[in-house]
Amino acid sequence: MKKKLIIITGPTASGKSGTAVKLAKKTDGEIISADSMQVYRHLNIGSAKITDSEMCGIKHHLIDILEPEEEFNVYRFKELAARACDEIYACGKLPIIAGGTGFYIQALLYDVDFEEKEGDGGYRAELDRLLKEKGAGYLYKMLRETDPGYADIVHENNVRRVMRALEYHHDTGELLSEHNRIQREKTSDYDFRYFVLNMPREELYKRIDERVDIMFEQGLCDEVRALKERGLNTGHTSMQGIGYRELLSYFDGEISLSDAKELIKKNSRHYAKRQLTWFRHEKDVIMINKEEFQYDDEKIIGFILGKL
Repeated sequence: MKKKLIIITGPTASGKSGTAVKLAKKTDGEIISADSMQVYRHLNIGSAKITDSEMCGIKHHLIDILEPEEEFNVYRFKELAARACDEIYACGKLPIIAGGTGFYIQALLYDVDFEEKEGDGGYRAELDRLLKEKGAGYLYKMLRETDPGYADIVHENNVRRVMRALEYHHDTGELLSEHNRIQREKTSDYDFRYFVLNMPREELYKRIDERVDIMFEQGLCDEVRALKERGLNTGHTSMQGIGYRELLSYFDGEISLSDAKELIKKNSRHYAKRQLTWFRHEKDVIMINKEEFQYDDEKIIGFILGKL
């Protein structure tokens, strides 16, 4: 029999962490974070990392397990998350995936094939040259022309993913967006319920802007300054997250602090839009429009429990 798995996801600032904790208390569950930044130690404010008090005694996995100099990607997430699921099942509990990185969730659910053939080193060198000479925006334009479907779900500053998609097309003649669509058609080994928290865009954007203001009040600048003094830069995966790369640009004298703050808000809103685009293309998702529940967590939890 397939083992049960619950996913609580949605765009940034939609309340995933709190909902997952309340659900875990009702179902004797443990939570596995599907967040590409909360996995890192010392990235607390900018990643909106859940605090010990907010965990309410619920065990969380894949939070604070790596140093910010280390690499983290979908391959590593898939391996660690599957292992965490096995540990939770062994304890007789229910795993709950909580986080907004849709690609990570898809990888775990459908055992996505990431086997990569040896690429064309010459083409990678060419992309590196174009990046240095013409910038990330130029590579993103190439991707937009080559694979617009994939460009819709990746930010132009995420150079690693942009280059991977261009390389994939160059090496195989196929589109990475189409590859992902085929992978979605796989049957999952889990008996899962996939819930996506959502709300009207105006409300979501308002919450995003307010959360960024709170991050600055909590000391986001000091957090990023300490990471920069530690030797971290935008070449590190951990520093490519929204909030970190913009403030690094500020500390490097490229933009003003007020511009950095507004850019964080803008990029967060754009990221939320891309997240929703991703989730709407996933199969078997259950959309939870929070306004239909009057934003009442207890009503939302009751609805989720009724679907399990």
